[in-house]
Amino acid sequence: MRKYDYLIVGAGLFGAVFAREATLVGKKCLVIDKRSHKGGNLYCEDVDGIHVHKYGAHIFHTDNKEVWDYVNALVPFNGFINSPLARFHDKLYNLPFNMNTFHQLWGVVTPAEAREKLKEQCAAYSHIVTPANLEEQALKLCGKDVYEYLIKGYTEKQWGRSAKELPAFIIRRVPFRFVYDNNYFNDRYQGIPEGGYNALIDALLEGIEVQLDTDFLKNRSHWQEVADRILFTGCIDEFFDYQCGHLEYRSLRFEEKRLDIDDFQGNAVVNYTAREIPYTRVIEHKHFEYGKQPHTVITYEYPDSYEPGKEPYYPVNDTRNGAMYRQYRELAAQCENVLFGGRLGLYAYADMDDTVAAALKAWKNEYNR
Repeated sequence: MRKYDYLIVGAGLFGAVFAREATLVGKKCLVIDKRSHKGGNLYCEDVDGIHVHKYGAHIFHTDNKEVWDYVNALVPFNGFINSPLARFHDKLYNLPFNMNTFHQLWGVVTPAEAREKLKEQCAAYSHIVTPANLEEQALKLCGKDVYEYLIKGYTEKQWGRSAKELPAFIIRRVPFRFVYDNNYFNDRYQGIPEGGYNALIDALLEGIEVQLDTDFLKNRSHWQEVADRILFTGCIDEFFDYQCGHLEYRSLRFEEKRLDIDDFQGNAVVNYTAREIPYTRVIEHKHFEYGKQPHTVITYEYPDSYEPGKEPYYPVNDTRNGAMYRQYRELAAQCENVLFGGRLGLYAYADMDDTVAAALKAWKNEYNR
């Protein structure tokens, strides 16, 4: 007799939602994670009363009312609106690209003036019929100023290579808004859990057995025997011992500082778009929850290459990796008692609302099988 109905490998958002739904209908679940904390990349650390996002800024946003109601039934959200800034040398620009941005770039004040300026900028690159790389694609879509001030350096830092070496499809479109609105997301619902993301994860996993500092792959034969079914949310290529090859990722590293001042930058997120600045953004965590502490905590976020021992953040969704992932999906389909989910199990970058929706769908399919 197996002890559990489900072994959930990974205590991140996908695994926590799945575990909760299974538990609600009477299934016995065990959640394990190789890290020393729950929550995956949502994990927050309390630093003198400030909830520090240890794996980069996370802002929950969605236009899916079902998902919004689901998470708010667990913990109230505070209504934080993400309005990041971009810093290029000593000037600040509003994001996303909107009338404030265009006024800061060119001094235009009306949508008609902004459209005309963009048209003029793009016309200089009308000779590019089929863009050969990301740089040509971006110049054709937005012209020189937006590209060089706000896209080029940031993108090259993120991917660790020249924009001329990146495929054009990475930047299929450049979203422009011809209104004075700095709300980064179009979604109706937006916010941060009151008390930080740990409160959300704790609510999802309430009453469910969790074992931390536990690596499934280091004792696979044992863990495969403890439950009837397994949900695996780790790297799918690692699960199959890389037999089809290593999927590629980009990683991040973080440098955190506690400062004895009440405000460092006046905003939660400031992107640094100049290529010579090694980090891509600075996060000031207290602003996510309207903190009034006399001190602050900031994090410098640096793009990084991925290698074993580092955290895989962004899948490299090119032709080669796409073909390799499809091979792994074929292997996964042959695993009768193993499900794969989450950003690593599905080799896909997903917003948090999509992760919740995908986990709910995965459980519904599992329950109805």
